[in-house]
Amino acid sequence: MKFFIILAVYFSLNMSSALADNNLKEERDKITKERNDLAIGWRDNLGYSLPIPGSYQLYNIGKAGDGEVVDGIGDSVRLHELMDGKITLLSFIYSNCTDTNGCPLATSVFYKIQEKLKMDKKVLSKLKMISLSFDPEYDTPEIMNLYGKDLSYIDADWSFLTTDSSRKLDPILSQYDQPVIRKYTENGEYAGVQSHLLRVFLIDDNKLIRNVYNVDFLHPDLLINDIKTLLLSNE
Repeated sequence: MKFFIILAVYFSLNMSSALADNNLKEERDKITKERNDLAIGWRDNLGYSLPIPGSYQLYNIGKAGDGEVVDGIGDSVRLHELMDGKITLLSFIYSNCTDTNGCPLATSVFYKIQEKLKMDKKVLSKLKMISLSFDPEYDTPEIMNLYGKDLSYIDADWSFLTTDSSRKLDPILSQYDQPVIRKYTENGEYAGVQSHLLRVFLIDDNKLIRNVYNVDFLHPDLLINDIKTLLLSNE
């Protein structure tokens, strides 16, 4: 009888160990999948070498769109006025976006760019970053000001903007071929942004779009390389 008790305990311990190993493997697989699913922009290292800045050319994709926007203190201004004389990075976001590889990624990449350039004042001084809301009904100037609070603590020129209405925003989105899907209730009332495509636009000091980055290519090192390439082409 004692033998069978010992045998039962032995099998029980081994079964518990096997289950624990399986649970551990599942957890590890889950973590690995989550890491692999994160966009490249979340990684510290790009994973491949970039060409030397200035050793390649960026194509002229087209004229950057313009329109009336509103800054964090409620003042109206034209997009082109904000871009004057600088290389510009423009992203469309909304403050309550929950897609990890969406608006939070674009904001994180902009933040990392200023961090990486904080010792290069010459380049940083010639860069303008703009985060413009998809959702003017919710993202008031006060909300956008709060969203950007403490994000730009270096000498970076980073504006968090909105518009007076979707009527003012839609022509800007159209000029940049930037789609967005909005939600509505059964009564036809606006219920926020449902989804959008992540795009970040690199605009030169002549207000020409020189590159468009999607989720697969949005990494601070790549953007900085292209910014430096544009600046070198001006020298």
